[in-house]
Amino acid sequence: MRRGLLLPLATLAALVLAAPAWAQEPPPPAPLVPEGVTIAGVSVGGMASEQATLTVQAFFNRHFLLTFRTRTWDVRPARLGARADVAGAVAQAFASAPYSALPLVVTVDRAKLKAYVTRIAVAIYRAPRNSIAVLRDLKPIITQPRDGLALTKLDTRVLIRNALVAHQRGPLEVVTHPLKPQITQENFGPVIVIRRGSRRLYLYNGERFWRTFGVAVGQSSYPTPLGRWRIVVKARNPWWYPPDSPWAQGASPIPPGPGNPLGTRWMGLNASGVGIHGTPDAASIGYSASHGCIRMRIPEAEWLFTRVRIGTPVFIVRA
Repeated sequence: MRRGLLLPLATLAALVLAAPAWAQEPPPPAPLVPEGVTIAGVSVGGMASEQATLTVQAFFNRHFLLTFRTRTWDVRPARLGARADVAGAVAQAFASAPYSALPLVVTVDRAKLKAYVTRIAVAIYRAPRNSIAVLRDLKPIITQPRDGLALTKLDTRVLIRNALVAHQRGPLEVVTHPLKPQITQENFGPVIVIRRGSRRLYLYNGERFWRTFGVAVGQSSYPTPLGRWRIVVKARNPWWYPPDSPWAQGASPIPPGPGNPLGTRWMGLNASGVGIHGTPDAASIGYSASHGCIRMRIPEAEWLFTRVRIGTPVFIVRA
């Protein structure tokens, strides 16, 4: 019985040894990129497809640096709208001759790039600062203006796009331009200082004294308001409309003409119901006689009217 069992086992061993040789051969090696091939300057020669893809993708994913003075933005190319055809470049590498230098094609989404540049523009923007008038020793001083700053969006987008396509990662300085103030010391224009106690109106051209006038100001029960104001409306031959005040109850509007209490010119301030105007009652000049307004002789009000403008600052002080 033992001998009978040994024979089939020996036969089986012989059959295994006689199996075809192809059953034990290893799988064929993966194809490799030909020697010396580069993609956008990155060496991929001798690499399999997966390794070549990861290598080129890592090269493209390098962060992009944007700068402005001491500020830096570190951003992924994808946030700038850039996309590289890595798969197409690797496929071309396998079909290329050894030592070929291949490009990596990059496209940039215009909307994404525009959106990112707009974010930087908001961060950089600085509004210009106009000159303003301040009062010192009862005289106007015109402050220094300051330039503003804005990103030049189109130029910055073009620079970023060109750098991405060329596989550059900066640092790239964004393009800016100054914003000039509209009001400066040179073009500031008229300033009015009304000395309520002295009942005098002083006109300046910027900081330079121009002319002074006698005026009437508000009665003690209706004082002309102190503070910094500005002219907000100018009217020739104005109508007089009764204000919402007890002293004017029952009064009717008065059309332009000799009896109009506003004379022929009205320069209204942003103080409610208060303005500079002519008066047919020239005898009131030099007194506290009005209901808060600043009265002038009619010819002088007409002269002043042509030399001030909307926005002219008006300082009313106690002196």
